[in-house]
Amino acid sequence: MRVLVTGASGFVGRAVVAHLLASGHQPRVLTHTAPGPEGVDAVHGDLLDRAAVARAVSGVDAVVHLAGLGRVRESFEQPLRYYDVNVGGTLNVLAARPERLVFASTGTVYAPSADPLTEDHPRAPANPYSATKAAAEDAVAWAARAGLVGAVTLRLFNAAGGGDRDTTRVITRAVEVAAGRVESLVVFGDGSAVRDFVHVRDVAAAVVLALGRSAVGRHDVVNVGATAASVRDVVDSVERVTGRPVRLAHAPAHVGEVPVLRADTSLARELLGWQPEHSALDDLVRDQWLSRA
Repeated sequence: MRVLVTGASGFVGRAVVAHLLASGHQPRVLTHTAPGPEGVDAVHGDLLDRAAVARAVSGVDAVVHLAGLGRVRESFEQPLRYYDVNVGGTLNVLAARPERLVFASTGTVYAPSADPLTEDHPRAPANPYSATKAAAEDAVAWAARAGLVGAVTLRLFNAAGGGDRDTTRVITRAVEVAAGRVESLVVFGDGSAVRDFVHVRDVAAAVVLALGRSAVGRHDVVNVGATAASVRDVVDSVERVTGRPVRLAHAPAHVGEVPVLRADTSLARELLGWQPEHSALDDLVRDQWLSRA
């Protein structure tokens, strides 16, 4: 398929473009500032420019919509900007009328639960970022119901590995501390908060599989996660894999922080035939350690 990828210069986007190429697809990228990957068709334009998005979508068979803003704390300070980009940008993609769409959402849309989260678990976004993703999900769902698009929404949990450069993410930061590039890892509370991690290459595989699932008038929502681990587990893994200490700094837990966020991925395995291959915790850490920039 000819596939437009928005957000192709980002962490997940780079992995998706690589996996599309390896799978025999023909990616095109919509890019605002960064140049497109070498050898890949690039359309320069802003996600908020509806005409530019329409030009980028013209002639492709599908769109993988990854572009957006994704920092929870920043979203509290800039909620209108987050709605503008994450919701408005998605509306522009939908208005361009792609036949197939894979939309990247987030596992943080869910209401808290100690149990693994299934796709029918209630949503209760606790921050503007998550709220914008939930609103964009709704727009995708209604467009599919109207017969305007065939879509799969992937609720991504914490992508990691693959040379991630974002030191706000716990695995990346812990590895950078072990490497001596960052002074310390700040642990909020007692480090017992559990999150679900998945290798970025496994995320990319899920995206490509989802392209084959989408059909006009249909909208599926699928979790993409793999390995539940606490901050303490991550630190232990980094020290075990690297043989180096991870210096910690402690701070009070964030008010309202969800203690557990784990994905039930049964549907991804059944519906998409997806199986994570790189997402064991030590494998994630080792890959990040070996591939760090």
